[in-house]
Amino acid sequence: MGKTVEFYFDLGSPTAYLACTQLPSIAKRTGAKLEYRPMLLGGVFHAIGSETPVNLPPRGAYMSKDIPRCAAFYGVPYEHNPHFPVNTLQVMRGALVAQQAGELERYMETVNRAIWVDQKDMSQPAVIAETLQTAGLDTAKYAEGIQEPAIKESLKTVTEAAVKRGVFGAPTMFVGDEMFFGQDRLDYVERALAA
Repeated sequence: MGKTVEFYFDLGSPTAYLACTQLPSIAKRTGAKLEYRPMLLGGVFHAIGSETPVNLPPRGAYMSKDIPRCAAFYGVPYEHNPHFPVNTLQVMRGALVAQQAGELERYMETVNRAIWVDQKDMSQPAVIAETLQTAGLDTAKYAEGIQEPAIKESLKTVTEAAVKRGVFGAPTMFVGDEMFFGQDRLDYVERALAA
C-alpha cells in the first residue's frame, strides 16, 4: 500500500487551487492516498499573527506574475479574481458538507472554477447557491449543512490542528511528519510519496 499525503487547503488561495489541480495525478502516479483537510486560512493567519501575502507589496507583485506563470506551466486555466481575497468561511464549511456527502472533489472543482476561472465573488450566498445549482449540487443541503454546529466546529478543529502542526499558509501537504508548503513544492511531495 502506498503512502498518504494530507492536503491542508482553503479554496480562496490561488496557490491551493494550483495544488488542487496537480495532487490527484501525483497521488495516482505514486499509488498514494490523498486525504483532504479543509481549513480556514484566515483562521490560521489569525492564530499565528500573520496576514495574506498579497498585503505585502513586493510579495503581492511577485505573486501576481508567478501564479499565472505556474498555471501556464501546469496547463490549467487561471484568471485573477477581482474579489480576492475572498471570505471563504461559507465555502470552506461547504467543503466539509461535501466531504461528508462523498462529493468533495466535485465540489472543489466547482468552487475552484467559480473563483479562479469565472472570477465570481464566492463570499456571497446567492452566488454560491447559483454556482452549486448550476453544477447540479443540492443547494438546500449545502445551505443547511453550513449552519450545522458540527460542521462549524469541524472547520475550527481542522484549522486548529493545522496550526498545531506548524501550518502557516496554503497549500500545505504532509507526508508522514514531513511538511511541504506551496504549489512549488509538489515535486518534493511526489518524491516523498515515491520513496
